[in-house]
Amino acid sequence: MAKKTVDLISEFVDQKIIEENLESIVGERFGRYSKYIIQDRALPDVRDGLKPVQRRVLYSMFKLGMFSDKPYKKSARIVGDVIGKYHPHGDTSVYDAMVRLSQTWKMLTPLVDMHGNNGSIDGDSSAAMRYTEARMSAASEILLQDIEKRTVDFVPNFDDEEYEPTVLPSRYPNLLCNGATGISAGYATEIPPHNLREVINAVVKRIEKPDITIDDVIKIMRGPDFPTGAIVQGKDEIRKAFETGRGRIIIRSRTMIENQQIIVTEIPYEVNKAALVRKIDDIRIKKQIDGIDEVRDESDREGLRIVVDVKKGFDPQVIESFLLKKTNLTKSYNYNMVAINNKRPMLMGVLQIIDAYILHQKEVITNRSNYDLRRAEKRLHVVDGIIKMMDVLDEVIVLIRASKNKKDAKTKLSKAFKFSEEQAEAIVTLQLYRLSSTDIKSLQEEMRSLQETIAELQLILNNETELERVIVDELRTIQRKLATKRLTDIEEEIEKITISEEELIAEEQVVVGITKEGYIKSTSIRSYRATEEVTLRDNDSMIFVDEVSTLNTILMFTNKGNYVYLPVYKIPSYKWRDLGTHINNIVQLEEDEFIIKVLRINDFSEPKSLLFVTKKNLIKQTALADFDVSRYTKTIRAIALNKGDEVVAIDITDNPDAEVIIFSQRGEALRFNLNEIPLTSTTAKGVKGMNLSSKQHLASGIVLKNHHDLLVLSNRGHIKRIGVTEIPKKRRTNKGVQMYKIVRSNPHLVQDTCIMNATQYKNRVIIRINTTTQEVLVNAFDVKYEKSENGKQFVRPKKGTPLFMDIEQVEEDPSITPLSDYVREEDHEIVQQQLFE
Repeated sequence: MAKKTVDLISEFVDQKIIEENLESIVGERFGRYSKYIIQDRALPDVRDGLKPVQRRVLYSMFKLGMFSDKPYKKSARIVGDVIGKYHPHGDTSVYDAMVRLSQTWKMLTPLVDMHGNNGSIDGDSSAAMRYTEARMSAASEILLQDIEKRTVDFVPNFDDEEYEPTVLPSRYPNLLCNGATGISAGYATEIPPHNLREVINAVVKRIEKPDITIDDVIKIMRGPDFPTGAIVQGKDEIRKAFETGRGRIIIRSRTMIENQQIIVTEIPYEVNKAALVRKIDDIRIKKQIDGIDEVRDESDREGLRIVVDVKKGFDPQVIESFLLKKTNLTKSYNYNMVAINNKRPMLMGVLQIIDAYILHQKEVITNRSNYDLRRAEKRLHVVDGIIKMMDVLDEVIVLIRASKNKKDAKTKLSKAFKFSEEQAEAIVTLQLYRLSSTDIKSLQEEMRSLQETIAELQLILNNETELERVIVDELRTIQRKLATKRLTDIEEEIEKITISEEELIAEEQVVVGITKEGYIKSTSIRSYRATEEVTLRDNDSMIFVDEVSTLNTILMFTNKGNYVYLPVYKIPSYKWRDLGTHINNIVQLEEDEFIIKVLRINDFSEPKSLLFVTKKNLIKQTALADFDVSRYTKTIRAIALNKGDEVVAIDITDNPDAEVIIFSQRGEALRFNLNEIPLTSTTAKGVKGMNLSSKQHLASGIVLKNHHDLLVLSNRGHIKRIGVTEIPKKRRTNKGVQMYKIVRSNPHLVQDTCIMNATQYKNRVIIRINTTTQEVLVNAFDVKYEKSENGKQFVRPKKGTPLFMDIEQVEEDPSITPLSDYVREEDHEIVQQQLFE
């Protein structure tokens, strides 16, 4: 017995097992699910502009008699009725849909009139449904107008106990008036609201002139009209959206500036006001822009109002532009007009939507006219029978009195006087007072009225022009009842907000420090002066220390021919004793790439140029303006290099008639005019420097100034001071003059050069010599004209260690006698005495 039971169970289970490919099972079920959520959940119908849940909420309220002139009823009652009869889903989704229909900042024409807390533009949620009350708005009554006259199709509900409409009569074009938003499977829709008066005018124009174009429509229906107002920019994109269903517009807040205050009175559609205020305050706290003193939300029952207080000395216009660019005070909106048309999702232009609506209205008016015609004809038939009965009233009375019952009376009336079933029913149920002469007259008047009504209805049903006239007349009536003035202004062009970041920065003086290992920092002058010793890593030293403005720009050039463009205000701020941040945290350098020159630039429009000297005997001159860029998140090409070449020297000058000296490694020097080097772009390679043997390389180069001496640093730590006139002037590409004594073992090789003026000499400025292991500071006064051909040794570097030299810059004093005017003296004390007397 047990075995038999097991066999039966196994047989039953086997019958229930379906053997089918998993791919086809999932595909078929997902297809059904997709079809459901596309048609019956997320996308609106093009005819009434409603999703199923919205339609069911409004129809349920209609059936409950919750009209705009009736008392409010609890929202929970409505939600319960919707769930129980039409929408078998969670109460939250139904209530949320109903709340949205009541929110004046989301619906241009609200369809639900809610009493109580229905949320806010700050993103606050509504009160629970047990606390709020609701009823239909006047607009939603018009959407449902004539629904009881069989104007639309009805289908059974989920349990076949009720009937619900597949679409509402929608006596005005709700899809364009209130818009829609939704996400489905493979489809999404984003339709903005438009002004009801303009939409109806466009529909009427389309009926009256079927060949109307998009250009004609856009003159009538100017663009979206958001319930939050604001300003829409981009008329071309509106036209594109009207034509194709897709387009991108910009919504900009309505702002004004009063007494160092930026006042916002309207914000873009579906922007959370509280989040917007927080964002502006975050900008203030994080100092993304200087000048914002306070942000306040002063909104009240009078309307929206956000106030941004601007500090004195700052331009409110600049701060307003920054906020418009960086926050949701300006927001883009993308038209994506997808709706269900003929049970299919379609991307539609405005004319397609209007045509679908007009077709729907023709069906509604036709169905209503047929319904009214049937009722009028039926009533006319009855009235005609009663009037005929008056001619034989006495016989009718006798016949009825002689009848056994009502049924018998109706049968005798039909046989005796040829009355129809309906006429006989009306006669036997007629009240005696209706037999008075007054009522007879009223019946005759009703008969004439019914005949006129029937004639009008037949004309509507048989004449397309008359049908369209009725639609137009009724739309005009609704327009007068519901139309409101436009809230959103339309502007022709999208305004491009361009902000110079320098405008957002308060100018102040700071000290910038950069080390040869690439550590960089910005600090206040106070911190710099209060710190006796800077913190450096082992074997590192400073290659740039200068007091600069936050509006200046630092250019850092590398041996690879690249440069880093770094506005001073973007340099991280540290205390002077801190190490700072590495340049790779700002801009990534290559592994074997390092900084060889740092320049501070006040104004890129100044008539200056940069000189580049490369190891493989190329020199190039490029205008300073070419180095000004707007994007600088990575290194930028300053000079194109051949394979194996690298930059060895960079200098800047404002004198196109200046002279240049370039040095080879072995100490050959060539002096020539700067104008022999053509001005080329940052992507050029340059021209040949001097006549060198194939084994020689250039080591340095510098632009000369009048009355300056030249300091040359060798690999053995010697500084040689040279009067410029000692080097004969030649043409570019000539052979240079040997400045060092040639020796075979451990020769002096040029490492770096700089120039020194009399002011620096007198002020005993510091000459900084950097190696990879140490930094040596040399007093300029200690660098003399040496009898030795190789100069004086100031540092003893390890063999093969690269050296760099930099001299402290001071403003040149023209009253000091130039160095070049002094006659060379064997006794340096005579020169010293002349200088300091």
